[in-house]
Amino acid sequence: MNVSDFDFELPAELIAQNPPPERGHSRLLVLHRGTGQREHTTFSHLVDVLEQGDLLVVNDTRVFPARLLGRRVPSGGHVECLLLRQLPTPDSQLPTETSQLWDALVHPGQKLRPGSRVVVEGAGARLHGEVLERHFYGRRTIRVWTEDPLGVRKVIERLGHIPLPPYITRDDVPADRDRYQTVYAREEGSVAAPTAGLHFTPAVLDALAAKGIERASITLHVGYGTFKPVRVDRVEEHEVDPEVFTVPPDTAAALTRATRDGRRIIAVGTTTTRALESLIRADDGSIDATSGETRLFIHPGHRFQLVTGLVTNFHLPRSSLLMLVAAFAGRDLILSAYRDAVAAGYRFYSYGDAMLIL
Repeated sequence: MNVSDFDFELPAELIAQNPPPERGHSRLLVLHRGTGQREHTTFSHLVDVLEQGDLLVVNDTRVFPARLLGRRVPSGGHVECLLLRQLPTPDSQLPTETSQLWDALVHPGQKLRPGSRVVVEGAGARLHGEVLERHFYGRRTIRVWTEDPLGVRKVIERLGHIPLPPYITRDDVPADRDRYQTVYAREEGSVAAPTAGLHFTPAVLDALAAKGIERASITLHVGYGTFKPVRVDRVEEHEVDPEVFTVPPDTAAALTRATRDGRRIIAVGTTTTRALESLIRADDGSIDATSGETRLFIHPGHRFQLVTGLVTNFHLPRSSLLMLVAAFAGRDLILSAYRDAVAAGYRFYSYGDAMLIL
């Protein structure tokens, strides 16, 4: 299958640059896979669409301020660094965590060769960095350290910026620390939000619970793969980056009950979908708690084992996320729904509107 088969026209003005004025006020397009029927409503009415007994599974990962803006040493030239994943090293076991290794995306990549040093400072804190290894497409292995007794993580929290996606062309603002985070975010470790969850409010969650809709959580820390462009011509040749996930015992038990009862399992977001579809279901319908990495790339041809419904945002043309929703609902149906969404003026991408596929 060709990557070009997942292209569509999107006017630039429909790419949401800011969240809606109030969380939960997004529009919602409901798409029924079996009939192709579409309904236009608002996210606050999600409770009217879901049914008693549905199991809603969310990703409770928390975004950390992984974007660092600094300068080269000694030239003073501007440097931007996106921390992607902390790497295992004896340094990370120091009691104060004053030195760590990271996989990072840096700019300007051509100037930051092994041995290059950078510094990020402000708000009474300073973080040092050194490039250790050079990889493809601006990726680097870097060592970061600080003299601050609070340690690297606390200094990153103080100095870092929320890593808004590249299609949001404005600078981040303090409000993004809240709005680019789900209301149920708990486990810090993502460089991007599981954006389908941004629409939920405490009021929506309470209404769902009152109707008898069960909720369970997994944790999948979203990595650079959510931004990573598909650079091949054939879909099957694309590889996604590994992402760490955990399915706790209570969620495994909820999934087992729903599976055995024949109830719908509604995944909130593509990240949750990847985690759930990475699980192994036993012949008796049981699912075990687990932790690990997933490299699962879901594209048309994937046979879904657990997920029977999906809450998701509208995705980039030619992206692996668009291929995932096309695998779930069918390429032609998804592209047709996207054309309808464009015609109706829906807002696209991370801060945009939502779709529920049943």
